[in-house]
Amino acid sequence: MGRKKIKKIKKKPKIKKINLKSKKPEKKLISTQKSSQLEEKVEIKKIKKQATEKKIYNVNDHVVYPKHGVGKIISVEKAKIGDIDIHFYKVHIERDKLTLTIPINQQSNLRHICSVHQVNKCISILKSKPKVKRTMWSRRAQEYEHKINSGKIYELAEVVRDLNKNSNTIADQSYSERQLFEKAYDRLEGELEVVLKVSPEDVKKKMNKALNREEKTLEA
Repeated sequence: MGRKKIKKIKKKPKIKKINLKSKKPEKKLISTQKSSQLEEKVEIKKIKKQATEKKIYNVNDHVVYPKHGVGKIISVEKAKIGDIDIHFYKVHIERDKLTLTIPINQQSNLRHICSVHQVNKCISILKSKPKVKRTMWSRRAQEYEHKINSGKIYELAEVVRDLNKNSNTIADQSYSERQLFEKAYDRLEGELEVVLKVSPEDVKKKMNKALNREEKTLEA
């Protein structure tokens, strides 16, 4: 019998696995605690101050505050509210018998009293023909109120002119018309009195003459 041939099994060569993963770069450890400690600053508490703004008015100056009319600065003071230092004007409104506290950073709400030239312009407005719109009274009343509180001297004169009835007879005006007229009249009279440096009676005569109004003072 012949010998059986034995087949040799070829061994497959071992394939070496190559690690394709690249090595991560080593992170440098930084001492965050030390750096944060160095960066920390000592917090110093300071009293907050009001936004700086140059003072425009001085003590004894006459100014106009739109919602109250002409007044006089009686002092410039400082106060601490919470942690904030505030500088403010004390404005005395003689007609209303009150004193206003107005921060200096809100002094834009004030204005200087008008000039003699502006007074003459106001008298010319009072002499001119009224311009009354043909709209509902409620709408016109709002417009008049807005003009009175605007603080603008010419708009104040326009309200006096437009609501003037040439007399003090109560029947000639509704209650609301009379209220608005007297409010505007008093505001205008107060400023003219300070600018012209004359008595209230002389100012009223000048205004009533321009309005062609009876020489009779307004009733309270």
